Amino acid sequence: MTELYIGLMSGTSIDGIDAALLKFDNNTLELLGFEYTPYSATLKKTIQTISQANTPILLSKYGTIDTQLGQLFANTVEKLLKKTKTLSSSITAIGSHGQTVYHAADSIQPFSLQIGDPNIIAEQTGITTVADFRRRDIAAKGQGAPLVPAFHQAYFCKLFDLSKHALTVVNIGGIANISYLTKSHTLGFDTGPGNTLMDYWIEKNNNKHYDNAGNWAKSGTVNAELLKHLKDDPYFSQNPPKSTGKEYFSKNWLEDKLSAFLTCKAEDVQASLCQFTADTVTEAIQQHAPLTGHSLICGGGIHNENLIQLIKNNLNHPVESTEEFGINPDYVEAMAFAWLAKQTINNLAGNLPQVTGAKKSVVLGGIYPGKKGIR
Repeated sequence: MTELYIGLMSGTSIDGIDAALLKFDNNTLELLGFEYTPYSATLKKTIQTISQANTPILLSKYGTIDTQLGQLFANTVEKLLKKTKTLSSSITAIGSHGQTVYHAADSIQPFSLQIGDPNIIAEQTGITTVADFRRRDIAAKGQGAPLVPAFHQAYFCKLFDLSKHALTVVNIGGIANISYLTKSHTLGFDTGPGNTLMDYWIEKNNNKHYDNAGNWAKSGTVNAELLKHLKDDPYFSQNPPKSTGKEYFSKNWLEDKLSAFLTCKAEDVQASLCQFTADTVTEAIQQHAPLTGHSLICGGGIHNENLIQLIKNNLNHPVESTEEFGINPDYVEAMAFAWLAKQTINNLAGNLPQVTGAKKSVVLGGIYPGKKGIR
C-alpha cells in the first residue's frame, strides 16, 4: 500500500524549518521532495530568548510565537505541496517535531516543550497532523530523546550488512547525537554540543550566524587546557540513556568555563570548541559503540569541513556523509518525523526503550485530525 507523509523539523540550531515529502510503499520509502523556510533574524532572536534557561517569559509572548510558528510550519507544507505538485488530500499525515524551547528530561518533574501549534497546521493544510512526540516517552519514564535512532534503524539497516560490522549514524545539529546499529541491538544518545557553542561564539565575536566550513576555527590553535576544562563536565562521564540540550550547554555554561581563560584569543576559543565537539562525538563512539566499522554523518554539522576532518582524524574507520548512501544529510531529521507520524497513525511504537530509557515501547504524539479525519 502506497502512502504519502510529510515530516517537519526545526532543530536546536534555530535556523529554519525543514519539510520532507516521503512515499512509503510496503517496506520501502522514497523522498519525493524537500522544502526549507529560513527564520528571519528577528524570529530567531525571539526563539532564542524564550529558550534561555531561567528566563521569565510572558504568556502572551509565548502564545504569540507558538501561533506564529504554527502558521510558518503550515506555510512550509503548502510550499512543499506546490513545488511537488501534490494534492493535500493525498497526504495521509504530517509529522511535526515543532521547535524545542526547553528540554529538561532530568528535572524532578521532567518535561520537553516544543512550540508551533499543530492545530493551526492541521486546520490550515487540511492534513491530519501528529505532534508533541517527546512527552509520551517522558511519561513512560524515558528521556524523550533522541527519537531518530528508531528511524535510523529502520532505514539504514537495509543499506548495510550489519552482520559484517556495526554502523554509527552521527547527527550534528545544535546538539550532537549518535545511533549505534548492530545486527541485534540499537543504542543512541546525545553526545553533547554540536554546533551550538561554536555558533554562539562566532556570533558574539564576528557577528556571523555560523563558522562557514569551520574556517575561523581552523585559523586558531586549540588550547589544550581549555579543551580539558570543557570536557571535564560530568555529562560526558554519564552512561546512556541520556539526553541534553541548549538549556544545559548554554552561553552561560560556556562563559563560565571561559572565565578562567580570559586571555585566550577568540579564534583559539573557536578552535577549541570545534575540537571539543569532535572529541566528545568520537569518544562517545569509541566508548559506547566500539564495534563501529563505518560512521555516517548527517545534520548541519556536515558543512563544517574542519569539524568533519577532526572527527575523521579521531576515528580509524570510514567516515562519510549520508549523501553517499542516497540521503541528503540536511533532510534526515525531517524524514524521521514523517516516519514517526506513520508509526503513530498505524498505532505502532516510535521510541526505542533502550535508547530513551523508557520503561516500555509507546505510541508517540498527539493526533490532530485533518479535513478528512484520521485515515
